[in-house]
Amino acid sequence: MNELPERGSLMAGPAVQSGDPVPVSAACRPVPAWSEWLGTAVRLGLAVVWGWAGLAKIADPAEAAQAVRAYEILPESLVKPIGYGLPFLELALTLLLVIGLGVRLVAGVSALLLLIFIAGIASAWARGISIDCGCFGGGGHVDASQTEYLQEILRDTGFLLLAGWLLRRPRTRLSADGWLAS
Repeated sequence: MNELPERGSLMAGPAVQSGDPVPVSAACRPVPAWSEWLGTAVRLGLAVVWGWAGLAKIADPAEAAQAVRAYEILPESLVKPIGYGLPFLELALTLLLVIGLGVRLVAGVSALLLLIFIAGIASAWARGISIDCGCFGGGGHVDASQTEYLQEILRDTGFLLLAGWLLRRPRTRLSADGWLAS
């Protein structure tokens, strides 16, 4: 009853002759060292972005809340919690990226936040609201000549590409994830 299928039968898959190369799935292929080092640079670069944004906002939480309010999207009851909480989330992402812990998850959260930021900027632009995005401190209403919506969207799209790289290739050098996996 517990016989093994014959070599080459449908149940066993295609026959492999000795000396034939064994197919390797994409998940099992070794990651080139350059890719891991590039991933490390991407991870640390994204950490700098979140750290800069978080530190700029945490210094003046009322100003951060005002920047959130200026988008005119959220109900007033959510403005302060998001304005005050966002810098702490950004700094938590910074710390996790610097130590390389949960890189794929952090990249996913980063991508989601960046998509939200891009949508918020595009929404303000489409509705004719003249604001500074407040991404790195400041924020709020400005003169129409001072808006930089296209540059802000392109910048955040670049950051989104960094997060996308880490989603696709979360394995990086000098990371807690790598240390824990070994």
